[in-house]
Amino acid sequence: MNLLALIQAAGPLLWVLLALSVYVVYTAAVRTQILARLGRDPSALIERARAVTAESGPAAALAEVDRAADPTPAAAVLRAGLSRAERGVDAAQAAMNAAVLVEDTRLYAGLSALGTAAQIAPLLGLLGTVIGMVRSFLVFSSITSPTPAQLATGISEALINTAAGLIVAILAYVARNALRAKADRIATQAERVREELPAWLIPRGLTPVSARAVPEVALNFDNVPAGGAAR
Repeated sequence: MNLLALIQAAGPLLWVLLALSVYVVYTAAVRTQILARLGRDPSALIERARAVTAESGPAAALAEVDRAADPTPAAAVLRAGLSRAERGVDAAQAAMNAAVLVEDTRLYAGLSALGTAAQIAPLLGLLGTVIGMVRSFLVFSSITSPTPAQLATGISEALINTAAGLIVAILAYVARNALRAKADRIATQAERVREELPAWLIPRGLTPVSARAVPEVALNFDNVPAGGAAR
């Protein structure tokens, strides 16, 4: 039996599984390309920005990062922090926190869809199995002595849909886990920038507001008469 004959024997539900498999493969391929572009090593850019910050300040480091045109999330977080560095470490930290949230959305886009496909594909296969078995039992109810060929239609539909559902689920599950592991590694680089950049700024006097010294007020009671204030 060739592939076309199997598809015809599996019934209409197999077309749904085939469409789902195309979606899984397309999504996995697109996300692989995007993560490959975002996954470039930003270590050289980070070290260069650190050196420029120490020598010339955050503005010069920001210009260096802009010239690099690095698309990685680490570069985006670095750019956000340096752009607010002149306002203090607290402002830079807030800008980097917002940038990390935006980059996480870019990194993990599409992974929930692959997870959903991995969950519903076996259910679709199970539905096809049930429909195929129902067809087989309908043959028994309508024909006193069904032939093997008559029973084989429902049984083949059940088994083909089961196998197709499992194949799609395995593809989606493996693709999701592989892409998530890649996204986690890229996100770690962005977290590294968020943790390290405040330490670059503090030596330049851009201390957080909470850490700035509060001026002390000296109280002198030496000239106050013992009996209280003069009337």
